[in-house]
Amino acid sequence: MHMDTGKLYTLPKLPYGYKALAPYISEDQLTLHHQKHHQAYVTGANALLEKFDKARRDNIDLDMKAGLKELSFHIGGFRLHKLFWENLAPAPGGGGGKPTGDLSKAIDAEFGKFERFKKEFTQAALSVEGSGWAVLTYCMTTGRPMILQLEKHNVNMIPGYRILLALDVWEHAYYLDYKNDRAKFIESFWNIVNWNEVNARFITHMKK
Repeated sequence: MHMDTGKLYTLPKLPYGYKALAPYISEDQLTLHHQKHHQAYVTGANALLEKFDKARRDNIDLDMKAGLKELSFHIGGFRLHKLFWENLAPAPGGGGGKPTGDLSKAIDAEFGKFERFKKEFTQAALSVEGSGWAVLTYCMTTGRPMILQLEKHNVNMIPGYRILLALDVWEHAYYLDYKNDRAKFIESFWNIVNWNEVNARFITHMKK
């Protein structure tokens, strides 16, 4: 017999204040992005989980294709935003600069130098069709860092690739500050990347 666990998604707190990422991301932009857009994915995922729970309790048929597609969209949005907040840090003092340690060595080995990686990642972010993300991942099969584009939240995700660095290029991530100038937002992003967090993720996944 199916029993509800009661466990649902909750909006994670930011690891810094809403003013902390200015001038690269303003207080208004960060507040709206976190409290409205990220919250919407939390709400959407929970509503679907509750719908599935009710259907299983009452033995009601579901449109599994539509339901699971929608669920993956909301869970993808929830998870990617959590990673995004965590791989940002105020500048100066925490964000910006270049990666260090094992991650720096891996990027140099894969891309030749950091500047080449930065150029390719920027181009990936600029060219995402519609709404989506650019991510640096770690391939568990080859042990190589790779850049991927994730359209929407749940398209082009490849199993076995662990996300190290995520950049949200939906317009909701930057439109209050940069209007429709995605390129300027991406340029600003490099000033607030928390490379210590990205390197820690890399080390964790290397050990698995």
